[in-house]
Amino acid sequence: MIYRLLALNIDGTLLQTNGKIHKSTKEAIEYVQQKGIYVTLVTSRSFPSAKKVAKVLKIKSPLITHQGAFIASSAEKPVYVQRINEDITYDTVRFLEALPCQIRLVHEQFSLANKFKLNNQLLAKTIFTSGDPMFYSQQFVSSLSEYLHDQPVTPPKIEVYFESKKDLLDAKTALGKMFNEIDIIELDSLRLDIVPAGVSKLDGLTYLGSQLGIRLGEMVYIGDGADDISLIEAVGLGVSMWNADYEVKKASDWVTRSENENGVAYMVKEHFRKQQPIEFLRKMKIIKN
Repeated sequence: MIYRLLALNIDGTLLQTNGKIHKSTKEAIEYVQQKGIYVTLVTSRSFPSAKKVAKVLKIKSPLITHQGAFIASSAEKPVYVQRINEDITYDTVRFLEALPCQIRLVHEQFSLANKFKLNNQLLAKTIFTSGDPMFYSQQFVSSLSEYLHDQPVTPPKIEVYFESKKDLLDAKTALGKMFNEIDIIELDSLRLDIVPAGVSKLDGLTYLGSQLGIRLGEMVYIGDGADDISLIEAVGLGVSMWNADYEVKKASDWVTRSENENGVAYMVKEHFRKQQPIEFLRKMKIIKN
């Protein structure tokens, strides 16, 4: 099979646990790009945060961010964008404010969160070291609903961080019954992502592929999270990281090394070194476009 597109998750895949990208990973991405392989990132992160990672890897193509709700190569000119309308955003926030959780409205130009103090220190660290560059405004307010009453926001995504699994499950069940306009994605036992109905990483990748004339079967996807499973199952070659949970590995065609063992670089070298450059394959009329 000839693969024309490589799509990569960021956290737990490209990044090591220290938040850095290894030199071998940068070299591997450059290697596949030189072969004419289209490379993109698929992430739950905000666009500015993903763009920072893309810059390090010299990826200039549109990125699939906010769980697939925002696809762009520049924030000002999105290729595709879906938003949660201001009324649903307000009502969702009003409901969540009754639970002990931090609510974060993740816009492509800023994030807005309530001043809820998380007792789980590891969780707090995750939020504040999410890789957002300094120019990405992160504002905290005492009452999100009061703020939204005066200044409505239509975010592509809402992140919710809980302190207990029970509260997360209760919120997920209730929100699912209350609104048809949103989808709720459970990232782990303490975090939910809320996106416009019909939005997902897979839908985002499918959309980008349709714009490029690349079928899912011609793609490779590498990921590690529960929200990566649908992509791993749908593409031509679905790859999971060694550090992924069992269910993610079970869904994959191939399991590479962990994020701290340069798993992306290892996979790329193993699978792409035998593939001829895309331009050569075009000249030989092995592929049409």
